[in-house]
Amino acid sequence: MRHTIQDFIKKDSSSGILLILVTILALFLQNSAFSTLYTGFLHTPVEIRFADLHIAKPLLLWVNDGLMAIFFFVIGLEVKREVMEGHLSTLSQVTLPAIAAIGGMLIPALVFVAFNYDDGSFAMDGWAIPTATDIAFALGILSLLGNRVPVSLKIFLMALAIIDDLGAIVIIALFYTSELSTTSITIAGVSLVILFVMNRMNVAKQSFYIIIGIILWVSVLKSGVHATLAGVALAFMIPLYSKDKEGKTFSMAKSMEHNLHYWVAFFILPLFAFVNAGVDLRGISLEEMGGSVPLGIMLGLFIGKQVGVFGFSWIAIKMGIATLPKGANWTTLYGVAVLTGIGFTMSLFVDTLAYNDTKIFHYADKLAILLGSFFSGVVGYIILRMATKSKES
Repeated sequence: MRHTIQDFIKKDSSSGILLILVTILALFLQNSAFSTLYTGFLHTPVEIRFADLHIAKPLLLWVNDGLMAIFFFVIGLEVKREVMEGHLSTLSQVTLPAIAAIGGMLIPALVFVAFNYDDGSFAMDGWAIPTATDIAFALGILSLLGNRVPVSLKIFLMALAIIDDLGAIVIIALFYTSELSTTSITIAGVSLVILFVMNRMNVAKQSFYIIIGIILWVSVLKSGVHATLAGVALAFMIPLYSKDKEGKTFSMAKSMEHNLHYWVAFFILPLFAFVNAGVDLRGISLEEMGGSVPLGIMLGLFIGKQVGVFGFSWIAIKMGIATLPKGANWTTLYGVAVLTGIGFTMSLFVDTLAYNDTKIFHYADKLAILLGSFFSGVVGYIILRMATKSKES
């Protein structure tokens, strides 16, 4: 049994499968006699007091503001490692996924805007929802095809998703920031300076970075900037390589990323999906799903993503700016482009920022995310399975 569990955890697809299961569970609880219990769980009050510091939030916001900061911390570590010595470290490696990612953010946003430009500023706040890609889910589905999909395509999808997440971070910083607290921003700035100095002085104690990182997170939380950005900022300050007391070189960034990977994949993201994917289907009508916001999200994810990623990739390759991934063809590239429409957890996260988790759309916005992601996953998988059928082992 223990061996089976370890094998399950090691599989890339496991996180995606777990996300599906917890989403189904959340939907069941919200649409059954357990809905009150489920809602009560989301709004369980959690409070922390330390001297004059007081943070009181429902469990839902602790997950979205706290645990998701850890997720973005891991993303930041991954981005830093890939840029410095990985699949994004050279211009030739980064060109195609970068161009594809730009198309994958621009076109879905334009699709959403096309449906909502005359519906007021509140509806337009959701323009970034369909620009996101759920890296765990997309890679999980791709991994279900095994070695029939060339490694180059998996690297392309991973690099694209990483750049996509980086774009989401920039969008959150620029467009989903409320009024700023000068005091909190100052404390956050001082924390970053301390982290930078520690990095330059080759401080090799993880605990020091964690302590200052917590101070950074609290100050960003209180500042008006979304708290998850503290995770990214902290990640960029973690040294890629350090020396221990014996003078041996080790990678603090890789070590922290490795230690947190399974917590993020098998606890944080599933918990986030569980508390955010509980859509009350009883209150949604077909008329509501035909509204401008749900349609903008669904079509932005399912149509906008594939058009943007594949279209920009096609132009870049035809112009000689980039080359088709080794071992791939236009059909398999298109299949991967469709998979990028799986916004899921990332889109749900942006949705909570855009609409402050209000129920003004009666969950239609969240259901649109689930449907757009579902169609993207199923269609992308079918295209790739058919295109690689001859390679089945």
